[in-house]
Amino acid sequence: NLGIKQPVSAILEAAEEHRADVIGMSGLLVKSTVIMKENLEELNGRGLASKFPVILGGAALTRAYVEQDLHEIYQGEVRYARDAFEGLRLMDALVAVKRGVPGAVLPELKQRRVKAVSVTEPAPRPAELPARSDVAVDNPVPIPPFWGTRVVKGIQLKEYASWLDENALFKGQWGLKRSLLETEGHPRLRMWLDRIRTDNLLEAAVVHGYFPCVSKGDDLIILNEDGGERTRFTFPRQSRGRYLCLADFFRPEESGETDVVGLQVVTMGNRIGEETAKLFAADSYRDYLELHGLSVQLAEALAEYWHARVRAELGIAADDPKQLDGMFRTEYQGCRYSLGYPACPNLEDRAKIAELLRPERIGVQLSEEFQLHPEQSTDAIVVHHPEAGYFNAGGRA
Repeated sequence: NLGIKQPVSAILEAAEEHRADVIGMSGLLVKSTVIMKENLEELNGRGLASKFPVILGGAALTRAYVEQDLHEIYQGEVRYARDAFEGLRLMDALVAVKRGVPGAVLPELKQRRVKAVSVTEPAPRPAELPARSDVAVDNPVPIPPFWGTRVVKGIQLKEYASWLDENALFKGQWGLKRSLLETEGHPRLRMWLDRIRTDNLLEAAVVHGYFPCVSKGDDLIILNEDGGERTRFTFPRQSRGRYLCLADFFRPEESGETDVVGLQVVTMGNRIGEETAKLFAADSYRDYLELHGLSVQLAEALAEYWHARVRAELGIAADDPKQLDGMFRTEYQGCRYSLGYPACPNLEDRAKIAELLRPERIGVQLSEEFQLHPEQSTDAIVVHHPEAGYFNAGGRA
């Protein structure tokens, strides 16, 4: 593990020195897509592509980009790993193939989707994108219980544990098959939750707030108390369909009305990260991956729980679903957008959220790469508009 911001020369030197079987790289920022391409081209140029299979992952990369576009460039094997568990499975397969294990094969590459040919002429793309989509501007604007920020510490596990998405934990984080949920999944989950409580490994805390705002084109403008601009977020707009942009879910500046946006940062604290680091250092990889995966999902559980609190405070929770499955399917009014997702992909915007919320008050710091530390932390922009939902910006599939 060489750490962050490693030039490809340092990666290759370490791979040669340690006789690595596979090289893995993770891209967190949008510019990482370019860097990964350049790194693979460097391996090609040095004649090392056949020697080093490559596993790529991270928030900035997609399976399609890695296994279609980058695979066409790289002269060796390159695969995408969505998480650590898929990375382990890929390592097993790559090493087995490399060593000539009978029957060993690599997973198939993601196939490029070919659009069906239509007999009708496609609708012409607009020369310029519209300044705003058809999102309604007459929905009621909630009155928040306060303006500014509040810090809540010492949140007990029992308050948000029921919000844990076990499907995401067992299948996504732990990589368990359905047949193993009863014999492996639930018993291991109970064990870890008991250990977390006994060893007091969580320091769950939240900082959240409500801010006056308006929208202008693709921008969400956060206002000062006097109505002047405090800061602004610029979001991508779809290039087709409804031409949605996250800013559309707030009152336009020319309406003369002021809207409200919620912001939140939640964290599990430092202790859980310290414990997972100990497990990793002790080569207890199964325990490490399970506890790490659980801690990440608990951070998501706390974020969902707090989002429900925010909806209640804004008075839009009356139609919240009664069952948790409905909550996970976002069958409620409004939406919680975490940075890095298609509607708000710019991780640099975390600096603006940090300036507004000051999450260092709950022990959360922002790195130079705009990552939250402790890792088991998450931020969000909370939107109250009834039409708000998840969508791909820029017209991407």
